[in-house]
Amino acid sequence: QNMALAHELNKADNKGPLSEESSGAPFGEIIRDYKPLPNTIWRFGKPNYTRVNKTYFQHRTKVHKEGSLEAVVSKIVKNWEVESHHIADIHQWQTMDIKAFKAAVNGGCPCNAQLMADVGPYNMLLGETKDYSGGSQSFEQSNKTFSATFPEGFAFECLEVFSGPPNVLFKWRHFGPYSGTFTDKNGKQYKGNGEMFNLIGLCLAKVNEKLIIESLDIYYNPEGMIKPLVS
Repeated sequence: QNMALAHELNKADNKGPLSEESSGAPFGEIIRDYKPLPNTIWRFGKPNYTRVNKTYFQHRTKVHKEGSLEAVVSKIVKNWEVESHHIADIHQWQTMDIKAFKAAVNGGCPCNAQLMADVGPYNMLLGETKDYSGGSQSFEQSNKTFSATFPEGFAFECLEVFSGPPNVLFKWRHFGPYSGTFTDKNGKQYKGNGEMFNLIGLCLAKVNEKLIIESLDIYYNPEGMIKPLVS
């Protein structure tokens, strides 16, 4: 995800709104406008998106017009990431209809909101690959693994939207300099060379009239995420 970095989180600072830097405002564009509920507790401490925003603005390939479908989808996904990574209590989620919510990868078995909150988006999206085991990593471990792999942030951009609500089909890119160290499922470490890492995929997001997410069908090659990190 376009996640905040694990090593920058402070568990004691677990309430209150995101900073202005996290919204993207200092770069001249609001890319994340998430407003937590008054009782929201941040899972690992309040996330800070300053670093990943810098990577996003520096290395994105598309600049979408304000109000375009692409800009709207991009913001929805970035706000979804805030919740799915950083809020443990699904009853404090606002971007998803938690009763209806299902997420599936490559047409596989769908997981509900609570399961995603328990295992975390990385483990849900990656599952079992040759060098990464989503089943043997906790939510916190997976966040630490990828924060260590992409210390400058792992950013997300919406490349193109093919159909609008309620069935939103879009193409996405995840990217960031591989300037850290990836640890595989056997504990072997691989040092990145700083080159830009790119991952492309598709997502079909079903949303209601308020643009709340009811389901996500994600299509991409999980080996394409892990293989470049170990070669």
